[in-house]
Amino acid sequence: MRPASCPLIAPSLLAADFTRLGEEVEAIANAGADWLHLDIMDGHFVPNISFGPSVVKALRPRTSLPFDVHLMIAPVDPYLEAFAQAGADQILIHIEAGPHTHRSLERIRSLGAKPGIVLCPATPPEAIAEVMDMVDVILVMTVNPGFGGQKFLHSQLAKISRLRDMIAQTGRDIRLAVDGGIDTTTAPLATKAGADVLIAGSAVYGKADYAAAINALRAH
Repeated sequence: MRPASCPLIAPSLLAADFTRLGEEVEAIANAGADWLHLDIMDGHFVPNISFGPSVVKALRPRTSLPFDVHLMIAPVDPYLEAFAQAGADQILIHIEAGPHTHRSLERIRSLGAKPGIVLCPATPPEAIAEVMDMVDVILVMTVNPGFGGQKFLHSQLAKISRLRDMIAQTGRDIRLAVDGGIDTTTAPLATKAGADVLIAGSAVYGKADYAAAINALRAH
């Protein structure tokens, strides 16, 4: 059993081999991943398109890992039910993506999934203050969302620290995740700042040995 202080590792499917997604999901589960992170992009809120609920549904039988579904979609409300029914355990939405975040988070919870909120790099921590009592996960984007393989924005470390303090003030068990440019160099910076979930794409799926890559991130 790993120490409680070790971060959870959530490999991002966006970096996997799309010609063999089922095998890639099983491989990271066998390698010791804690969650599977699925980036859903609509070509509108972000300048890229990835995949939809049908792919999530097809992959659901391949693993018991929690599906951490990050919706980079605007408007997001019309798609919440589809992703919940497809097997999402957690549905994360952007505070920047719509005017009625409170309603959207309530809807996610009513669908049986854990709600989460995401902040882009230019968004201050205080933007989510009014909905922190509604979420189980907060995700800080340490790159601008839309593409994998970008460099970690060190400017976001202060935001992670501020959010860790804000979480402590709620007295609730809220996971604080980071996504973007996470590798063995940036992982310790993120965890020192207060993150307890590391989402990593190429730092896991870009390595020959997935288990070794996950353990290397967890050790930091």
